[in-house]
Amino acid sequence: MSRILVLYYSRSGNTEKMANAVAEGAKNAGIPDVELTYHVDSEDLANFDSILIGAPTYHHDMPIEMKTLFEEAAAKSVNLTGKVGGAFGSYGWSGEAPKLLLEIMKNKFGMQVIEPPLLAKYVPDGTMLDKCRALGKQVSETLMHQT
Repeated sequence: MSRILVLYYSRSGNTEKMANAVAEGAKNAGIPDVELTYHVDSEDLANFDSILIGAPTYHHDMPIEMKTLFEEAAAKSVNLTGKVGGAFGSYGWSGEAPKLLLEIMKNKFGMQVIEPPLLAKYVPDGTMLDKCRALGKQVSETLMHQT
């Protein structure tokens, strides 16, 4: 049975809304084992078939919690090769965090990433939340076709 992790960081609640929609889309498409959380230990990343990360952009960068997670995963040689990855997040003026996360997942960890990342300026509207659900659905369907 495939497992999907939807990991997010959110101060304002905007990226959290996106994370909830991504998780909903994944579950509704047929993968019941979707973990929605704001914290995971780096070693636990290897226990998932897909890792979807929501991170807002603050000061042209991702939150330190996300940087630390991937730095620890690299230091501990956590193998994420071939896992399905995706990124999303809200921003005020620049939106780099989800793009940076996809680069790390793809280039450092050899993950199969879904591009481009989903970016919501400030509060995600209904259209953006539909795109988030579609991302979750796409990942769920990708995993079902792999097994």
